[in-house]
Amino acid sequence: MSEKNAGDEARALEIVRVFDAPRELVFQAWVDPERMRQWSAPHDYEIGQSEGEVKPGGRWRSSMVSKDEVLWLGGVYREVVENERIVFTHAWEDEDGKPGHETVVTVRFEDAGEGKTRMIFRQAFFASVDSRDGHEGGWGECFDRLDDLLAKETQA
Repeated sequence: MSEKNAGDEARALEIVRVFDAPRELVFQAWVDPERMRQWSAPHDYEIGQSEGEVKPGGRWRSSMVSKDEVLWLGGVYREVVENERIVFTHAWEDEDGKPGHETVVTVRFEDAGEGKTRMIFRQAFFASVDSRDGHEGGWGECFDRLDDLLAKETQA
């Protein structure tokens, strides 16, 4: 691996989580707007506005709202393979609505036995290692909320 590629990998984030829910349900939590509103923001934030089309070439845009701020982000879906994979771009917007540094998010869904799903989440490449680390905490909180939502849905 070249030195440049090694630096790139340091700016990539990968999180693997196993959810006690079938793959179809975990996938739906990523594509159903009502479900996404319930989990796709860190603690102390909620999804304000959200719009988009979950299909290749479909644009998406959302706001994350806390008591102190409103953050906007958006991107474009590149790939959507039902129950297997979602690939989309992700960029925070500045105060004028202009997208900043763009990363690519890839989410893969695999059976993990007995009605469980392994989700492999990868986001790359961040502008810095600090940015990657900040997103790791935020996504971790989102995935905790996703785990709670899936637990409620599988017990219903």
